Amino acid sequence: MSKRKSPTPGVVVKIVKSGNRFNAVDADGVKYTSYIRTGTRKGAFLADKALECREGKGGRIYWWKVPMEQFGAVSHVPNAPSDVEVPEGHEAVVDFISNSYGLKPTGLVMKELKWKYLIRSAVRGKNIMMTGQAGCGKTMAAKSLVNALDRPDFYFNLGATQDPRASLIGNVHFDKGKGTYFSESLFVKAIQTPNAVILLDELTRAHPDAWNILMTVLDYGQRYLRLDESDGQDTIKVADGVTFIATANIGNEYTATRQLDKALMDRFTVIEMDLLNDEEELGLLKYMFPTVDESELKNISSITHLTRTEAATDNPRITSGVSTRTSVEIAGLLFDGFSLMEAADITIYPQYDPTGGVDSERTFVKQIVQKFVSDGSDDTLFTDHEIEGESEVS
Repeated sequence: MSKRKSPTPGVVVKIVKSGNRFNAVDADGVKYTSYIRTGTRKGAFLADKALECREGKGGRIYWWKVPMEQFGAVSHVPNAPSDVEVPEGHEAVVDFISNSYGLKPTGLVMKELKWKYLIRSAVRGKNIMMTGQAGCGKTMAAKSLVNALDRPDFYFNLGATQDPRASLIGNVHFDKGKGTYFSESLFVKAIQTPNAVILLDELTRAHPDAWNILMTVLDYGQRYLRLDESDGQDTIKVADGVTFIATANIGNEYTATRQLDKALMDRFTVIEMDLLNDEEELGLLKYMFPTVDESELKNISSITHLTRTEAATDNPRITSGVSTRTSVEIAGLLFDGFSLMEAADITIYPQYDPTGGVDSERTFVKQIVQKFVSDGSDDTLFTDHEIEGESEVS
């Protein structure tokens, strides 16, 4: 098992690409990938720059692009540093799973049992489906698994795919010099990469044609991709050790989602992500934004909790609660100098229907927020239309 430790100011890392993952390692092979945002790592790689760990105001750690010359002794850095060596013997595998909770990043709030089940599913080569409400951390959990096991990874947003065949198989092109030729998709490359983790995001939003293409790919007894539906056409075998992780929003409250085919569902091990409780939400925000006033973070957590509690009642006045993703965004806005009222106006209110004036969903949520804005009597919180009981036009 290679080394991993918390970053300290002055550490310089090089970005090494593995699959479509950008790993960050120092000259001694110590890995810092989980401490640096994906966009920062990718940007440094594309610019051929190293990243230096620096300390800002309030002790905040950030990473700054520096000339590659500052990265010392790069010759011995492995191309794809292995953070974890997964054992093969049964007893060793059982021991590895039992002690795997230490691999979970602090920023991911996930119960120990479910994390171990996630690790076990990946180690045993299972297809994994992460379910749960929007913004509850499904994609983050999947990416945390990739980071923990340090495998090549590939990401496909199936919900945004307009042409499943082109995205999952490839396209036929015409060139004056080459004539007609076929170019394989990135997905074809991904399934041929040994030990890769392939993330299939928004599976419930995917076109049914995508499901049909994936049927044989996900079937343990077949594990191949057919390039053409015609009999006798070439097939691509899925490489050994490839793990598929899908994320899905399951429920009638999600628009543009489809009920998954039972045959497709049967190809997955399902892990349901839990919504964070009030204490867990606050703990996450404090971890991510340690310099933001704790009382403000408590306000965010309380607003989130109250909206979720209301949405879960028998006769809710709002259709859904504020997600963890939104609460993190609000805390980020406070970190960048916005007030709580401004952050709520930008992130929370647009999620709720303004129709109905004082009886609207949006007004109800504003009343919740009002309890935590200054002294709770801010005159600018409501529009004239809402005060007069008229419908607000977005």
